[in-house]
Amino acid sequence: MFSTMKQLFSPINKDLRQRIYFTLGALMIFILGISIRVPGTQELTSNLGFLELINAMGGGALQNFSIFALGVTPYITASIIMQLLQMDIIPYFVELSKQGPTGRQKLNQITRYIGIIFSFIEGYALSFAFIGNAGSPIEYLYISTVLTAGTAFLLWLGDQITQKGIGNGLSLIIMAGIIATLPQMFIDAFTNLISFDATAQMITLGAVKFAIFVLLYFAIVIGVIFVQEAERRIPIQYSNKSTSVFGSAAQNFMPIKLNSAGVIPVIFASSLLSVPSIIAQVANKESLTLFVQKYLTYTTPVGFLIYVVFIFFFAYFYTFIQLKPEEFAKNLQENGGYIPGIRPGEETKKHISRVLSRLTILGATFLVIIAGLPILFSNLTSLPTSVSIGGTGLLIVVGVALETYKQLEGSLLTRSYKRGYSRR
Repeated sequence: MFSTMKQLFSPINKDLRQRIYFTLGALMIFILGISIRVPGTQELTSNLGFLELINAMGGGALQNFSIFALGVTPYITASIIMQLLQMDIIPYFVELSKQGPTGRQKLNQITRYIGIIFSFIEGYALSFAFIGNAGSPIEYLYISTVLTAGTAFLLWLGDQITQKGIGNGLSLIIMAGIIATLPQMFIDAFTNLISFDATAQMITLGAVKFAIFVLLYFAIVIGVIFVQEAERRIPIQYSNKSTSVFGSAAQNFMPIKLNSAGVIPVIFASSLLSVPSIIAQVANKESLTLFVQKYLTYTTPVGFLIYVVFIFFFAYFYTFIQLKPEEFAKNLQENGGYIPGIRPGEETKKHISRVLSRLTILGATFLVIIAGLPILFSNLTSLPTSVSIGGTGLLIVVGVALETYKQLEGSLLTRSYKRGYSRR
């Protein structure tokens, strides 16, 4: 890491530093936009409930009811739906997915249009929930348009970061929103654990508790990095490759991450578990509301158990949709490849499926632990809900940070290789 930073500040990498400065400047625009409230509205003081994840990903923009209140979540929803529709559901999308860069460009364009439509629908729902029946159609339309424009601007800003900066623009915007809430979280933890009006002994005890909280938080971050980088390497050999000087065929590996699905299962599970809450709010019946609060929220034992089942289900579903053991076995056989000790074809497919199942159990268990830590932490401590450990946001921040660092490191490595080659 230190060598990477040393290369980065080298005079020959001035253009790369400019890309980083552009990225930081664009993210600062996003952070400033979080504080710009939609004209004619005020900060939300009620509990956000199932919308807390959207608020965290937007750096508190939803709580502030800013112009970026929706963030890029409508686009994320559209992306997930488009990925599902490409799984032999709509033939046109399946064909586009097989057309290479041109097809991906068209799919991305369609996804953005769908994301804008979703943002308008979600903006209208938020405006209706915020104003209630007291507003006029013009007011609903005005707020919906402002929120949709905010999402459209963030999509454009993300594209600018991807093209002129470094890293994936939309992912960095989400990461910046989550990181923006961290200073306030540590401040809240400090003020709640350390009271300077108390005795010296109590102040010392509070300082020890705060130190333990900070150490525990960073220990979890290190654990998340370890699990996110963990992978199982399946050896692969190709029969049509020439043998080496030692007489063995050239060997490659197929890396499979321990957590191949990322944070998608948690997002799916949270969204699905929020449906009963939405229905109860719309129905406005006390009996239904009490039933949902008692059994269908993840802060209750039954609701948390359902939440865990959903995470495991979506982890399996999304992992097998992404990696497709049958398609992998077929492509491997067509290219003359095989897994040592495993027959090509059906046995290879079963072997890959078996490995994926075992890894997914560990990956899903890890997701349950990370997603459940904030819930357990809030129930076991008297700290405010703004102070938490673990959670989906931490997974997103670690994942995006690792990918961005790898891209930066790869760019520096390519530049040094090209310079070394040109000197020859």
